[in-house]
Amino acid sequence: MPRVNRTAVLSLLIVSSSVFLLFQLYYYRKYVSKPGPHILSRTGHLTANDVQWQTVKKFLALAQRFRLPLFLADTTALTLLSQDALRQRDRLVREPHCSFLCTGRPVTSFALHANLWKYDPGFLLAAEQKGFDLLELRGEDPRLASLDTLSGQEIPLHFLFRLHGYIIQLVFLYERSGNYLWHGALRLKANMDRSFAPFKQLDYGHHAGAYDRPELVLTVLDGLDVQIPRNVSRFLSEHRHAHFLECRYHDARNFLQLYPDDSSPEAVDFRRKAKSLLHLAARTLTHLDVPFWLSSGTCLGWFRQCSIISYSHDVDIGIFIVDFRPDIVTAFRDAGLSLKHKFGKVEDSLELSFLSDDVKLDVFFFYQEGDVVWNGGTQAKSGRKFKYIFPLFSLCWAELLELKVRVPCETLDYVKANYGATWSVPVRSWDWKSSPSNVQENGVWPPAEWAELIQVY
Repeated sequence: MPRVNRTAVLSLLIVSSSVFLLFQLYYYRKYVSKPGPHILSRTGHLTANDVQWQTVKKFLALAQRFRLPLFLADTTALTLLSQDALRQRDRLVREPHCSFLCTGRPVTSFALHANLWKYDPGFLLAAEQKGFDLLELRGEDPRLASLDTLSGQEIPLHFLFRLHGYIIQLVFLYERSGNYLWHGALRLKANMDRSFAPFKQLDYGHHAGAYDRPELVLTVLDGLDVQIPRNVSRFLSEHRHAHFLECRYHDARNFLQLYPDDSSPEAVDFRRKAKSLLHLAARTLTHLDVPFWLSSGTCLGWFRQCSIISYSHDVDIGIFIVDFRPDIVTAFRDAGLSLKHKFGKVEDSLELSFLSDDVKLDVFFFYQEGDVVWNGGTQAKSGRKFKYIFPLFSLCWAELLELKVRVPCETLDYVKANYGATWSVPVRSWDWKSSPSNVQENGVWPPAEWAELIQVY
């Protein structure tokens, strides 16, 4: 049997030990010595959280390198930042780990104010060099659309970066004339890879969205510097109700070709006053935290012609009765409006009307009964009651007269309920007691209660 060469064996052991030592040193310097979660689990294998954290880390490093002031817009991660979640996690976990950015979802969402984005091919090239695949989604700029031109230039709406099966969604937020931020819907073109990302799990892009401008703060999450909205709860609430409907410019232009808008001095003056009144109403109700939407003729004007109907002579808004506040009248009076009439009561058919600069603001309160909602009307001289019935609807954001306002999401159903199948044809002679398609007689107020329920000023 040949003798074992002790020198060769010893040399082999030394080389093997040195290689293993170098590997440990490399692992320590690259992973363990840096903040954030360790890249290997206790078993020595990569975990899903580890990979997601590394993906987010690489992307944020690229953004910092190219000075892109992103902020975290991921709804799941932001939800984990609530105070209750923080307290719960503090009790359960006492060691460094990926607590917030590793959400268990294959997507992490960030947002960027588009006015801070200067198209830099270097950023996208660097992302590619880091191993990211990119899907760019663009669309027409609605800010350039108008009744005169419908050909807006294309702008970036969403960038999707993919690495190791994880998606980073970058949402572009654009300034709109109503002093709010807007993002577009995510629409895949015919030649795009529909398996690129789990599109149904994206936080943004199922529809366009509108947001107030959030104040941002810099913090450290899981060892990474990240900007987040200062008021996380408000941002999440806005996200839940962010659905935005664009004005239908193409249809409005066709309508105005058939029925040209009134350009008389009286009509121009009314539109100016109506715009001022709508802005004042929005400021007043926003301060009270009372949501409202465009109703009746004002809603019809937005939907049909992207403007105010000049011969309507008033502004109409709706409020759900559950959002009624007793100080609404005082708030409008303090804003400079005078109360013209108050009909009904909180429990039944409440209606308020204010006057500002010869333009009336009608505030209709809506009641839900089963699968319909309705608002009431009252004839002052007879005490007759009327009910206007609508199908259930949800609320979306829109823009009218450079103001972000709510409209019924199911706008066509809402308008057809009120104005019938011929809603697209202007009607200058309108009787509120009989012309609406959805009006019903609803009894008579008891004469003994008229002094309280029918107040005209």
